[in-house]
Amino acid sequence: MDEIKLKNIKPFDELTITDDFMFGAVMSEPKHLKPLLEYILGIKIAEITYPEKQKTIDVNYGYKGVRLDVYCEDDEKTVYSVEIQTTDQRNLPKRIRYYRDMIDINILDKGGDYRNLKKSFVIFICTFDYFEKGRYMYTFKNQCQEDSSLYLKDETTAIVLNSTGTIGEINEELKSTLRYMSGQTPTGGYAEVLDKAVKEVKVNEKWRRDYMTMAMKLQEREEIGGLEKSVSAIRKGRGKGSDDFLIDVLGLNKTLFIEISNMLDKNPDKSDWDIANTILYG
Repeated sequence: MDEIKLKNIKPFDELTITDDFMFGAVMSEPKHLKPLLEYILGIKIAEITYPEKQKTIDVNYGYKGVRLDVYCEDDEKTVYSVEIQTTDQRNLPKRIRYYRDMIDINILDKGGDYRNLKKSFVIFICTFDYFEKGRYMYTFKNQCQEDSSLYLKDETTAIVLNSTGTIGEINEELKSTLRYMSGQTPTGGYAEVLDKAVKEVKVNEKWRRDYMTMAMKLQEREEIGGLEKSVSAIRKGRGKGSDDFLIDVLGLNKTLFIEISNMLDKNPDKSDWDIANTILYG
């Protein structure tokens, strides 16, 4: 696939370890992911496996799918979801909750016994300090508020790493890795290994093709989504004012307005998305 410039899509050669695609590509190798989990959790893991690369969890119709950067299991059947977050959208706790719930739904077969739910860790590596306490790591478990010695023991743990942190005792390799994820020059064995892996991904033609394919699909989705909103607005606005007024309010050119209007007249039962898709791709 030829390299082409796509609107609002970061060029492949400019990707860093903190871009979702690059993080997923590098961590698709157990030799890169296993040490990271061991540094974060302070444990030794014999082996990890990937049920699916860059797993997408889609549950019942009507639910929003979850696309996971990294989803794996270890030899003890513990499940790990590891995500990179570079933008503070002020929704991290709810995002963690949603990911954890979707993972559990995916694990548990319909009508299955709740005892079959696996121990799970949802880990977010952030390039900002969501909790603004300056810590490298924030670990959350379900604890009784009336008696702090009691835990729910539902075997779920959420961990938020802060690459800008300065407080707390963490593994030195992890500390240097967090600095690397903040844009600093990699120092320490593991950070240097990750940096080398990023460079290797960039010269891998398969990864380049995969990225361009993903980028084109994202752009197509954005284009259809934008046009779908225009179709919806025209459907609702026709008859409530002149065409010229509606064209001006929506910021559309007249040719596109006429095309959408004609499609709505000929296909009143078609969804806004179907009409947008037909206009764009025939």
